[in-house]
Amino acid sequence: MIRLGSPSSDTREMNLDDIFSSRLKLMIIMAKAFLNGCPMGVCRRKAMFDNACHVEHEALELGGLIERLPVASHKPGPLAYDFVFYQRVKLLAIMMKAAAKGFPMGEHRRSAMQENLDVICQTLMFSGQPEAIAFLKVA
Repeated sequence: MIRLGSPSSDTREMNLDDIFSSRLKLMIIMAKAFLNGCPMGVCRRKAMFDNACHVEHEALELGGLIERLPVASHKPGPLAYDFVFYQRVKLLAIMMKAAAKGFPMGEHRRSAMQENLDVICQTLMFSGQPEAIAFLKVA
């Protein structure tokens, strides 16, 4: 029998960071699909809303943990950058919840969402091309 996958020495249980990362990547894919004009049915809207709620909650908790660390606030450093990252993630989650609820998205909101999405993707080094999300156009 052929064994595929990671070697057993490299496997481990998923932790909360893995789940947050996976949900964030899913939200990024959903946001890119929304901005590219993919159709949104009832099930997709519910999935977008539920996922955005989870990501927003986790971003609030993780950003709050960083904010409470005893760091000099006048020195920009990696922790200050992490706090801004979680704020951007929280903003994207709020925008996705609004889109899932069907609120109108004008040109300025779309450009703000795209800019925020680009910064988050650049931070994560996650480049989802429109061709890579073609499978989302089925609904």
